Amino acid sequence: MLITLAVSGYRSLRDVSLPLERLNVITGPNGSGKSSLYRAIQLLASVSQGRITGALANEGGLSSTLWAGPEEISAAVRRGDHPVQGTTRKGPVSLRLGFASEDFGYAIDLGLPKPSQSLFGRDPEIKAEAVWVGERLKRTNALATRAGSLVSGLNENGKRVQLNSTLAPYDSMMTHAASPKDSPEIYELRERMRSWRFYDQLRTDRDAGCRRPQVGTRTFALADDGADIAAAMQTIIEIGDVNALAEAVDDAFPGSQVEILAADGFFELALRQKGLLRALRASELSDGTMRFLLLTAALLTPRPPSLLALNEPETSLHVDLLPALARLIIRASRESQIIIVTHARQLVDALADEGAQILALSKDYGETRVAGAAAPAFEWPKR
Repeated sequence: MLITLAVSGYRSLRDVSLPLERLNVITGPNGSGKSSLYRAIQLLASVSQGRITGALANEGGLSSTLWAGPEEISAAVRRGDHPVQGTTRKGPVSLRLGFASEDFGYAIDLGLPKPSQSLFGRDPEIKAEAVWVGERLKRTNALATRAGSLVSGLNENGKRVQLNSTLAPYDSMMTHAASPKDSPEIYELRERMRSWRFYDQLRTDRDAGCRRPQVGTRTFALADDGADIAAAMQTIIEIGDVNALAEAVDDAFPGSQVEILAADGFFELALRQKGLLRALRASELSDGTMRFLLLTAALLTPRPPSLLALNEPETSLHVDLLPALARLIIRASRESQIIIVTHARQLVDALADEGAQILALSKDYGETRVAGAAAPAFEWPKR
């Protein structure tokens, strides 16, 4: 389980360190930085998959994602004695992402590349990385550190040695310097990060894949867009917690049951509702009903991830469905660490009543601030 999330230099997150618990709710007004925090966690996951450069490119490149304010905001500025003014940058351009879990920690520092003739001259470079044991990075607990192209770490005898000296500036040591044989701890951490799941693009429009028959195969994790919901539901029915599925659906839509229609290898979702003579096919369901069923398939996965994050799950849901969604999230938190990003007051209150940690975001001079818990200390690797 993650116990600390740290972000520095990303959009409105000038320097943020969050304590995390089993169930976390990130809330705040529009523009407070909720989505930026969610995307920062996604960027961390993309490192383990070797896609950090592409993920940043999708956001407009490194320069578009950097903190746009001054390096430091003085007390005089915060009091209103002086306006915010441009200052000469003292430190290098840096976007840093990191976390600490109950056993391992990881951090990465990205910056601008050196001028070159390459047409890829705008790609960010990885300036530093570190994997360590425990809550905070120290020289004595670092399993592997990377500065430039040089990676060093502990060998099987506990002696610090050079592990790699040819790492390209666009390659992470998580994907190019870790193998089960050479570094089982880094390999385990990488695979754990690859298991993280994010749901913020579940489609319920008329043309969404979830509303049409799809080829059905065993599906242990709902797709990002939810197109394979019928196969995901059937997998839960056959090898997952079918009773939890029935209870969740009945909780939201009393007297209703999920059915999977199968023909020639194609699966289609249907919902049999109380009082109707036939089950309604996915194409007939309302956006809110389909949205809740998609979230149900995501949260009741037969193979729970170590971390599951939902961005604004209340979208399209009637307020009356939020208590049922809260109960579904609480149930899922028994198997996975959960991060919910939401501005739905009813959902926040329902989860808070069950012990969820509430992290309320606000903005001060363009900088995201966090209320609700003290910021834990976090050490970044040196360049």
